[in-house]
Amino acid sequence: MSIRTAIQALRTALFYVVFLGQTVVLALILGTIAVIAGRTRAGTAIARFWCASNLVYLRTIVGVKTEVEGAENIPPGGCIIASKHQSDWDIFGLFPHITRPAFIAKKELMRIPFFGWAARSIDCIEVDRQRGAESIPLMLQDSRAAIERGCQIVIYPEGTRKAPLAPPDYRQGIVRMYTQLNVPVVPVALNSGLYWGRNSLLIWPGTAKARFLAPIEPGLSPDVFMERLRSAIEAETNRLILEAEAEGLNRPLDGQLKQRLAALYNAKNTTS
Repeated sequence: MSIRTAIQALRTALFYVVFLGQTVVLALILGTIAVIAGRTRAGTAIARFWCASNLVYLRTIVGVKTEVEGAENIPPGGCIIASKHQSDWDIFGLFPHITRPAFIAKKELMRIPFFGWAARSIDCIEVDRQRGAESIPLMLQDSRAAIERGCQIVIYPEGTRKAPLAPPDYRQGIVRMYTQLNVPVVPVALNSGLYWGRNSLLIWPGTAKARFLAPIEPGLSPDVFMERLRSAIEAETNRLILEAEAEGLNRPLDGQLKQRLAALYNAKNTTS
């Protein structure tokens, strides 16, 4: 292990101590408020503080800066925000730019005492991924109620975090939501997995970026909608990753990521 890697491992460990410690404390506070009073402005304020403070910890402890562009593309009122998902950063990075977010969250998280109560009080919507398509009707029912409250529903169309440049795997839940709710869908591209990857033991310094893209209007056929969504997110995500690589990544690249970057460069050169 190099000295640089050892130092970054220590910085990562310190971040997790601070991050997890604060999360437990705030979940106890917000969960208690939720049980007593339900949805409150105080609960929303605590959630926004949690996200903002975690971005500060990421910047100051492990060196991950944050840049988010295109929030002006979010229409007023109810809509769906369909984001690429590569890291836990995606929650902290997007939340501050959304007026009233309602994140789709897996059942396992929503059933944790205090944390799950807190999540429900800030409009999070439960989905049981183990039930597959059977879980969609209830998710749609809760999503429709959230839209009526003026929420912007945040969903990760691939269902889980993906490694940078991994083959896309978009699920049908986003299509059902689009056709049933009849509201605009805002695609979001990002490159956060380059710095805080899925199952990675280390968080690497750099600038995590997200970009809200032009909204997709309601009323398209399911196939046309899915193609537009996938093309928009994947093309812009690839662009953000290539920009980051061109500026220089302050981390070692594993063989798989090297291969995917090489394939992306080859595809870009072939089409240009």
